[in-house]
Amino acid sequence: MRVGVLTFHRCINYGSYWQARCLVEAIAARGHDAVLLDHQSRDVTSREWRYAFQPLTPQRSSRADVAQYGRKLRKFVQAFETLPLSAPFDLDAPEAMPPVDLAVIGSDEVLNLSHPWYGGKPVFWGEGIAAPRVVTYAASFGNYAADFVEPQWAERLRDLDAISVRDDNSFGLVEGATGAEPAMVLDPVLLNPPKVEAADEAPYVLVYGHHIPDWFATRVSEAARARGLRTLSVGYRNDWADEQRLDAGPQDFAALVAGAEAVATTYFHGCCFALVNGKPLVCAPSDYRWTKVRDLAALLGAERHLTFEDRDPADVGALLAEPVSGGVLARIAELRAQSEDWLNAALAGQA
Repeated sequence: MRVGVLTFHRCINYGSYWQARCLVEAIAARGHDAVLLDHQSRDVTSREWRYAFQPLTPQRSSRADVAQYGRKLRKFVQAFETLPLSAPFDLDAPEAMPPVDLAVIGSDEVLNLSHPWYGGKPVFWGEGIAAPRVVTYAASFGNYAADFVEPQWAERLRDLDAISVRDDNSFGLVEGATGAEPAMVLDPVLLNPPKVEAADEAPYVLVYGHHIPDWFATRVSEAARARGLRTLSVGYRNDWADEQRLDAGPQDFAALVAGAEAVATTYFHGCCFALVNGKPLVCAPSDYRWTKVRDLAALLGAERHLTFEDRDPADVGALLAEPVSGGVLARIAELRAQSEDWLNAALAGQA
């Protein structure tokens, strides 16, 4: 079949890039002609790129950092062009979308009505898609925390042919809107992990995130020094880290996670990449991403990897030295098999 994946594939964000690539490659590996449906918008691109250069807003990036973020952005753009893309179409005019036999919406926060630039775009709810069947794979509402889905959006959900989600928040919202339980599946990075060569560098703790709480930064720094490790911040400036790798592209990021001694993060995909690489992991809450991180940890039985300010400070050091448990890895393997079964059934028109 010609299968179109509709997601956030042009975000300057490591997780967004890799979830899109991992899903389209997983579908292609099953013998289908899989493409990313290449929606474009000048407004979205402008906002995305402005954020890419100023990720620590309201703090302004220095001129030197802007240059590094520019190199990072160029690496992303080059990576986008290597993806299997459909003919482009206007995000707000989906009737120009090339027809496909099956459209797969997701993963990522495709259902997040409060997303700063994609929120409320009807195409991510199936509106105007030129396909006889439309399903979602690992769709998420992200941090959208309303008690219900408004009727016009609930109706669109009910019109979809099959729905799968990746987190409990999305599960509850979809169930409330449709009266039916969606399938729970893994994010594509956990379903079909990237195969990359690990970075060959002096040992380091990888730091991934921005606006990292001071208490977490202090504990990560102290734990790394106690083990004779440097801290390497990827993608965003964290002045407390020993090294800044602001210009890392998507491939660089995956290689750096694979080569790290441990990972300290506030990001959902920071957790996913650490887990699939079997790296010691510690994750602190952040306002925007807490719902996603909390639900991921609960789904995988990985709550041990979350830490909080009121915990014993030594907890961070322990987690940065503690391999991922066999129980968590077994749970990922179990859910991967279930997710593969669901995806196979969706591709066969049986989900």
